[in-house]
Amino acid sequence: MPNILLCTLGASWAVIPEAYAFLVPDRLPLYRHHPEQPALLSLKDENNLQEPDEIWVCTTQGDQTQTSLHHLIDWVRHLPNPPQLRIWQAKDTDQLASQKECLQIRELILRACLTAHQRAEGGQVVLSLAGGRKTMSADMQWAGSLFGCQALLHVIGADRLPRDFIDAAPEAFTQPLPAAWAQLITPLIAGQTQRSDLLDINVDGVAPIAAKDYPLPWPEIGAVAQFAENRHTLNNELIKRERDSSRLFGNYLQTISRDESHENWRSLYRLPPRRIDQLRTTMLGEKDRDWLIKLPKADLHRHLGGCLSLDAQRRVADAVWQTLSSAERNQALAHCRKLLEQACWPWNWPKSLVADGKLRRAHNAAAILLHANAEQLQHNLWHVTEPRIALKDRHPAGFAAYERPGELSGSALLGHPAAIRPYAEDVMQQATAEGLAYVELRGSPQKYADQGLDFLTQFHQVLTSLPNPTKIQFRFIIIADRRAEDAELQTTIAMAVQAKHQLKDFVVGLDMAGDESRTKPEKIAHLFTPAFEACLPITIHAGEGEAAESIWQAAYHLHADRIGHGLTLNDNPDLAQRFRDRNICLELCPSSNREVVGFCDTNYPETRDLSPYPLLSLWQQGLPITLCTDNPGISQTSLADEYLAAARMVNGLSQWDALAMIKQAFVHAFIPGQEKEHLLKAIDARLYEFLISG
Repeated sequence: MPNILLCTLGASWAVIPEAYAFLVPDRLPLYRHHPEQPALLSLKDENNLQEPDEIWVCTTQGDQTQTSLHHLIDWVRHLPNPPQLRIWQAKDTDQLASQKECLQIRELILRACLTAHQRAEGGQVVLSLAGGRKTMSADMQWAGSLFGCQALLHVIGADRLPRDFIDAAPEAFTQPLPAAWAQLITPLIAGQTQRSDLLDINVDGVAPIAAKDYPLPWPEIGAVAQFAENRHTLNNELIKRERDSSRLFGNYLQTISRDESHENWRSLYRLPPRRIDQLRTTMLGEKDRDWLIKLPKADLHRHLGGCLSLDAQRRVADAVWQTLSSAERNQALAHCRKLLEQACWPWNWPKSLVADGKLRRAHNAAAILLHANAEQLQHNLWHVTEPRIALKDRHPAGFAAYERPGELSGSALLGHPAAIRPYAEDVMQQATAEGLAYVELRGSPQKYADQGLDFLTQFHQVLTSLPNPTKIQFRFIIIADRRAEDAELQTTIAMAVQAKHQLKDFVVGLDMAGDESRTKPEKIAHLFTPAFEACLPITIHAGEGEAAESIWQAAYHLHADRIGHGLTLNDNPDLAQRFRDRNICLELCPSSNREVVGFCDTNYPETRDLSPYPLLSLWQQGLPITLCTDNPGISQTSLADEYLAAARMVNGLSQWDALAMIKQAFVHAFIPGQEKEHLLKAIDARLYEFLISG
C-alpha cells in the first residue's frame, strides 16, 4: 500500500524536489528557512498528507527533458533513504507542438494516474500540477477529477527567479534552502478530488475501467520506460463516458431497480456505483458486526419480559431487594431455600415463585437471582434445555423449554414497583449499545400489575426521563394471551384501546401470542371489535410452529397488519401473494426461530439436516420482511446478531439486502404516517452520511 507522488516534468526539474519536500519535511527540510514554514506544516497535517514511497514522472522526449531527467536522477541518488523513482516518456513527443503529441502525453498521464491508484491499493496518490507545459498540467488536473487524489499539489515561484537558483546543482535541493531562495517558492494545495462515478459504471456493455485494460510498460527504479499508444483508447473512453453520463447513470439505476424485489433507502441510489456494487456483492459475515451495530435500526418485535441479560436481571433484583424489610428478605430466603441448596432444580420450580400475589413473587425471584450462584442460574435457566434447537418438538416441555431462561425476568420482577426504573434503564442501555433508533417493545402489563394501565404509565414516565443520547424512540404493543379466557381477553383488549387514547405517544398496537393450537382466531375475532373500531394496529404471533392456516386466520379474522414469525407462509402460495399485495409485514426472529422450530445454521453442526430458513424465498417474492430479536435476553442475541444469524441460515445475505430489511422495519412501524415520514427521512440521511464516509 505505497503512497505515490505523480508528477509531470519539463525544463524545470526542481519542481519535483520542491513538491516532494513539502510532503516530507522531516526527511527533506528544504523549507526550513521559508517565512511560512509553520503554515506549510499545518497545511500538510490538515490534509493528512503522508510521505510518498514512490515518485512517478510522466514526461516527453527531447534534449531539454533529457537534461532535466539527468538532474532529477542525480538528485535522488544524493538523498538518504530516497523514494523509488519511476519514469515514463511519451514516445515521439518533444515540445507538444501538435495534436498528436498532446494526445500522446495525455494518454500517458491518464494511464499513469489509473495505474497509481491500483498500485496504491488504499494508499495516497498525490498529483503535482507543477512542472511541464500548461497542457500537461491541465491533463493532470483532468486525471485528478476522474480518478481522484488525496491532493492536487502546486508550487508557485516568483516572477523572476535568479539565474543561480535556476541553475543550482541537484545537491542544493537535498538540504535546507537558504532563506533568500526559500522565500522565492511556495507549495500549495489546489484541492482534493474524489473518484468519478463514471469509472465504475457496469451497464449496457460498459464495464468498470481497470488498469489491466490500459497497460503501461513498467520501468525499473531510476530507469525510463517508453510509452507508445496510437489509439489513445483511455482518453477516448473517458470522453465518451462524460458525454453519455446521464444515459449511463440512468440505465445503471434502472438495471438495479429492475433486479430488486424491494426498494432500498432513496439516498443509497445516490452513492457512487462502485459503493453500490460493493454493498450488493458483499455478503454479511462476522466481520460486519460492528458495521451492523453502527447502522441506525428498528426492532419491531422485542418482548419486554425476555429482553434482559442475566446480569441485568440481577441488577433489577438488587433494586427490589434493597426495598425489602429484614422480615421480607428472611421470608423470601426461607421460601427459596430448597432451590438455593440444590445444583439442579426440579422442572416445575417456577411455580414455587408464585406466592400470595405479584409482590411476593418478585421477592422470591430477587432472592434466587441474588443468592443462587452463577453456575446454578446458568444451568437451570439455559443448560437444562440444551441443545436449544427445535425445542418445540424435541424437548418434552415443548415451547416452555424455550421460555425457561426468562422465568426470573419479566412478570417475575416487574410485579414490584422498585423494578420499573432499573428495568427501563437496562432497556435503554441495551437499545443504545445495539444502535437502535426505534423500538417497539411488547408485553402483558396486566401480568405486571393489577392495573396494567398504571404500570404502562409508570414505565413510560421512567423511560422518557432517562438519558437518551441517541434519541431512540420507544413504543409499546400490548399482548393478549391466546390461553386466556374470553373475559380476560376482553379486559386486555379494552385496556389496549384505553391505553391508545391515554398514552397515544407510547402505546401503538395490540398483539396476540401464546400456543397457536389453543385458540383459533375465528373463535375470538368478535372480541377484537373494540380494537378494530379504535383503529388500533394489530400484529399477531402466527405460523411459528403451526401450519399456514394459522397465518390465514390471523390475517382474515383478526385483520393483522403484521405477523410475528409467519414461517409457514410459503406453504400457501396464494396467501403469500395476498400478503405481498396487502403489504403485510413479517417479523422474523432468526435465533428464536432456530431455537423453537429448528432451522439449519452453519454455526450449529447439529442443525445440518434441518430445513433451510424461509427468509430468502419470502424476500425474493417481494414480501415485506424485517428482522427482530424476539427475546434477546433469552436467546442471548442482539439485532446485529440477528442479521448475522439470518445470513448464515440462508447461506448468504448481502449488505444491500440488510439495509433494505432495515428500511422495512421503519416503513412498517406502528406510528402515524406523518411521524413515520419524518423518521424515514432522518434515518435515510443518517445512513447516507455513514455509508458515504465508510
